[in-house]
Amino acid sequence: MADHIRIRKATGKWVVRAGGAVLGESDRALELTEGDYPPVIYFPREDIGMAFLEKTASSTTCPWKGVASYFTVSSAAGDIPDAAWSYEDPSESVAAIKDHIAFYIDRVTVEQL
Repeated sequence: MADHIRIRKATGKWVVRAGGAVLGESDRALELTEGDYPPVIYFPREDIGMAFLEKTASSTTCPWKGVASYFTVSSAAGDIPDAAWSYEDPSESVAAIKDHIAFYIDRVTVEQL
């Protein structure tokens, strides 16, 4: 793993909400810190209501994590394009985030309960 990336179990229980609806809750979330960026919470897919997410054609590549796929979140308030991402086949050094989803905190609410 790159020296500037750390992955650990997130403390406590976490929830993600969009448009007032709970998309998921987990006490098995992971916290990824990368350099000076704020920590990102990665939720296990099985703890997220995947019916609210639709994969888009968007993708980005990180030299340390691999290719990220993006998802539009559907909520009562409307669709939120590319509000979530996942490394479906992450680099070996960050394999722990496989089968996890992260969310942009400026588009949905991610908080510790």
